[in-house]
Amino acid sequence: MLYSSCYFSPLGKLLILSDENSIYGIGLDGQEIFAKIFSQEEIVEKPDLDIQKHARKWFENYFSAKNPSLEEISLAPQGSDFRKNVWKILTEIPYGEVMTYGEIAKKLAVKLNKEKMSSQAVGNAIANNPILIMIPCHRVIGANGNLTGFSAGINNKARLLEFEGHKIQVYNQKFYVR
Repeated sequence: MLYSSCYFSPLGKLLILSDENSIYGIGLDGQEIFAKIFSQEEIVEKPDLDIQKHARKWFENYFSAKNPSLEEISLAPQGSDFRKNVWKILTEIPYGEVMTYGEIAKKLAVKLNKEKMSSQAVGNAIANNPILIMIPCHRVIGANGNLTGFSAGINNKARLLEFEGHKIQVYNQKFYVR
């Protein structure tokens, strides 16, 4: 069983899912991949749990540009070892910085003692990130600076990067970090 609460962010309502001790999922209301990941779970609203309170406080700080740390919050994303390795790398991207899919693939290859790693496989793992914002998949961009592949929508990815101090340009209906 998972417990839930909501945080009303500048992006819209975020649903926070946890057990008694760890965050299992965070998704934007109506986010398709989030609903798919947790469709079989029994979920009970319980906003008074300490982990839920900590998560909402973390978001309050994040959306106030206070660069909150994840050290005090236990994250428990469910997925394959490969996906967990990718998500771990995402948590190491500093606030206000970005990394490309290719850079993550290279880091992962080193970590797994492989000669190389597929950027597409990395992109697939990122697309299935169950913990929006805290596992900062919004900080991953294309090699030419373009914003791609965000399950909560490219407009929201651009807004999150702007919260973190990036300038976003739109050219030919595509978003770029500048």
